Amino acid sequence: MSEFITVSGLVATTPRHLVTQDGLPITSFRLAAAHRRFDRKENKWVDGETNWFTITAFRQLAINAAGSISKGERVIISGKLRVRDWDNGERAGNSVEIEADALGHDITWGTSVFTRTVLVREPEAADESESELEPA
Repeated sequence: MSEFITVSGLVATTPRHLVTQDGLPITSFRLAAAHRRFDRKENKWVDGETNWFTITAFRQLAINAAGSISKGERVIISGKLRVRDWDNGERAGNSVEIEADALGHDITWGTSVFTRTVLVREPEAADESESELEPA
């Protein structure tokens, strides 16, 4: 199953950043998403059930997430939802994962400062483009 979804919640684990042998940056963390509602009978706010997601970001989004997101912060994630069944022989269950297309702080809960990332070009590409601009 693969659907597009947007979820807001709390970063529940310290984001883990790694770069594969092929040079692919990956950042992942667990997200806890629970909705509060006002119980008129009790005249107070109560927490609903918590849904748990594994969030994974790739490439530049992974690099930016690793430098921006910390455990305990409120974020909004948009991406592809994947629900997978698993069985390790002793136990079985489901995992709910989101491959992030976009993520950022949920400024309903606080403020955030944006810093634009300047992408660094590969040296080979820079040399080629510079030679095209130089007069013959």
